[in-house]
Amino acid sequence: MAPRGLSAEEKRVRLLEIFHESKDFFQLKELEKLGPKSKGIVSQTVKEVLQSLVDDGLVQADKIGSSNFFWSFPSQRGAMMQNRLKGVKESQAAHCSQLSDLREAIESEKAARPESNERHAALANLASSKTQLAELETELAAYGACDPAKVEEKKRAIILAHEASVRWTDNYLMLLSYFLRQSCVDPAEIKKYLGIDDEYEDIC
Repeated sequence: MAPRGLSAEEKRVRLLEIFHESKDFFQLKELEKLGPKSKGIVSQTVKEVLQSLVDDGLVQADKIGSSNFFWSFPSQRGAMMQNRLKGVKESQAAHCSQLSDLREAIESEKAARPESNERHAALANLASSKTQLAELETELAAYGACDPAKVEEKKRAIILAHEASVRWTDNYLMLLSYFLRQSCVDPAEIKKYLGIDDEYEDIC
C-alpha cells in the first residue's frame, strides 16, 4: 500500500518546524532542498506552502538586494496571538463604550418623552395618518394616467409632435415647389408616387 501524502496543514507545520528548529534565515531554494530532505515535503509544493505561511503572518519575508529571505521564530506565533488578543480587547472596549452611550441616549429620550394619554393619542394619530397616506398613494398610482404631471407631459409631447409635423410639411412643400420649377412633372404624379393625399395641408 502506497504511503499517504502529507496534507496541506501537515506541510505547513513541518515547514514551520524548519524555521523554529534552526532559528535561521532561508531563501526559497534552500527551503526547497531542506523540505524533502528533512521533512518529507515535495520540493514543488514548498513555494506554495511557504506563501500560505507568509500570508498568515507565521513567516516573515524581506528582500535584501536581489534575494528574498524568510524567517520565523518560536516566539513569533505567541506575539502574533497577543497582538490579535489586544486588538480584540480594544474593539470590545470600544463596542462596550458605544453600547453604554446608546443606552444613555435611550434613557435620555425616554425621559424627554414621558408616557401620557396625550402621547399615546398622538402616536395613534400618526400611525393612522401613515396608513391613510399609504392608501392614498396606492389609489393615486391606480389613476396614474390622470396624474396632472403626466397629463401636462403628454400635452407638451403633443405640441412638440405638432410642431415637427408642421415643419416637415413645410419642408415637403418647399422641396416640391423647387422640384416643379426644375422639371415639367405633374404634381399629382409626384404625390401619387410618394403616397401623399390632399389632406396633408390640413396641419395648422
